[in-house]
Amino acid sequence: MSPPLLKLGAVLSTMAMISNWMSQTLPSLVGLNTTRITTSDTLTQISPKEGWQVYSSAQDPDGRCICTVVAPEQNLCSRDAKSRQLRQLLEKQELKEKMDELLPLIPVLEQYKTDAKLITQFKEEIRNLSTVLTGIQEEIGAYDYEELHQRVLSLETRLRDCMKKLTCGKLMKITGPITVKISGTRFGAWMTDPLASEKNNRVWYMDSYTNNKIVREYKSIADFVSGAESRTYNLPFKWAGTNHVVYNGSLYFNKYQSNIIIKYSFDTGRVLAQRSLEYAGFHNVYPYTWGGFSDIDLMADEIGLWAVYATNQNAGNIVISQLNQDTLEVLKSWSTGYPKRSAGESFMICGTLYVTNSHLTGAKVYYSYSTKTSTYEYTDIPFHNQYFHISMLDYNARDRALYAWNNGHQVLFNVTLFHVIKTEDDT
Repeated sequence: MSPPLLKLGAVLSTMAMISNWMSQTLPSLVGLNTTRITTSDTLTQISPKEGWQVYSSAQDPDGRCICTVVAPEQNLCSRDAKSRQLRQLLEKQELKEKMDELLPLIPVLEQYKTDAKLITQFKEEIRNLSTVLTGIQEEIGAYDYEELHQRVLSLETRLRDCMKKLTCGKLMKITGPITVKISGTRFGAWMTDPLASEKNNRVWYMDSYTNNKIVREYKSIADFVSGAESRTYNLPFKWAGTNHVVYNGSLYFNKYQSNIIIKYSFDTGRVLAQRSLEYAGFHNVYPYTWGGFSDIDLMADEIGLWAVYATNQNAGNIVISQLNQDTLEVLKSWSTGYPKRSAGESFMICGTLYVTNSHLTGAKVYYSYSTKTSTYEYTDIPFHNQYFHISMLDYNARDRALYAWNNGHQVLFNVTLFHVIKTEDDT
């Protein structure tokens, strides 16, 4: 036998030995020693219940070796109940450990959801803004600078005209008060000029309701708060009540123990006009509920200068008179049905008189009378009487606020007006 054939014989011999070991010894090791192995050229499955597959080994007619293979059955574990339970238990334990690791991430994920939502909103706003900016850019591109400037000026003019139409409205709400200062007696008056320029913020202060002629002037609210007087005026007559008004640079007040109205100029220090208010009660004949010689109330609004008082001819009910600011002549009067003695205070806004039902806690705007329509209505507009006793309440059209003297406290109330804007086409 030649060397190649010797080598081949050795290989075949070795393979036969391996085949014999696999068919005899290996089954013993894995518990299949009771199995009989049949040698043939076909595949034979042995003991499937034990989960092992044994393949026989033989030599085919051409002298080629066919080997036997022993391997565990592929689906053994899936059929074994204990193995399946063990696997499931291990899987559950592993899943629990992973979940424990993920628990701290839940708040992070929640925050991420919130951030993602916020980012989505930002993206949407940016898209909207981009659209607007694109539109503006396209519009600007259609005009040169001068034309654009003229459009801006035209818009400003229209806005100013609109604001002028907003000067008058119906009272809807009173908020506050804002305490500006604590000074003086329980009764007094303080005010600014509604017709003064924006840079002129002088404040006038008149303490007490009688036996006084001294008016104190401050250049601003800040000076008033700090007590830095700029000037004092010694009036030629004592005043009655607390219902004075500064209008267009002059002080209008009721002369003590009379129904005479005085117009006093701050610039010249002289009386410019005085006139008796015909039939008007005075010296606590028809005062407000708190007394204090408050029979005649002088006030101003967007329309002009007014006097509110009562007469015997009107059975002690309120009379409203519009005055000429230069001569103090009565231009027109309206007789209401509201008793002057039952009124806490009153003020004018846009030609409408608003009357409170008390000067004490719980007061509210209870009644209004329109001089435009000569009609009245009962209202229910509360306001906070913080210091329990109001002896002066006047509207300032420039500041759109109510000035009040509240038991030695100088306070401000903001007002909310309902506006009806009329166009040039409205009749």
